[in-house]
Amino acid sequence: MPEEFEQKMIDIARVTRVMAGGKRMRFRACVAVGNRKGRVAIGLAKGADVTGAVTKAVNKAKKEFIDIPIVNETIPHEVYQKLGAAKILFKPAKKGRGIIAGGVVRIILELSGVKNVTSKILGTGNKVNNAKCVIEALKNLRKPEPKRVKAEKEKPVLSTISDFTAQDKK
Repeated sequence: MPEEFEQKMIDIARVTRVMAGGKRMRFRACVAVGNRKGRVAIGLAKGADVTGAVTKAVNKAKKEFIDIPIVNETIPHEVYQKLGAAKILFKPAKKGRGIIAGGVVRIILELSGVKNVTSKILGTGNKVNNAKCVIEALKNLRKPEPKRVKAEKEKPVLSTISDFTAQDKK
């Protein structure tokens, strides 16, 4: 049963390479792909025409999906990520707040399925670098531990017989 993925364009740029006979034009496409259920990826590719570049980018993205832990339609904890000159800050938001984000961040978070989050882009305005930084930030999200596991971690470990007998007397 194949999952239904949605794709959105992040950036298209005409790039040139200077050759001996002149300039060679190509197109670079950056595409975000996601299923709105916690899986998202970006793909960056070049091609002779726009459609070729977009197709290549989508195929690359489909090979690099990441899973995002979503808790109550938001992210489990605050995260700050730096990648090159790009800096991204995510904060969880209450239900009904929506995605408070600009540009690339909004596109990727919508495709990932996160419905409530506050974010800020710091540093560069470069769309491709910000997209890569968002993906790295989402990779760093950790699933929250179940309450039962947290309670067990907080209990002291009884290591000696005197510890056991001392606890029995209490």
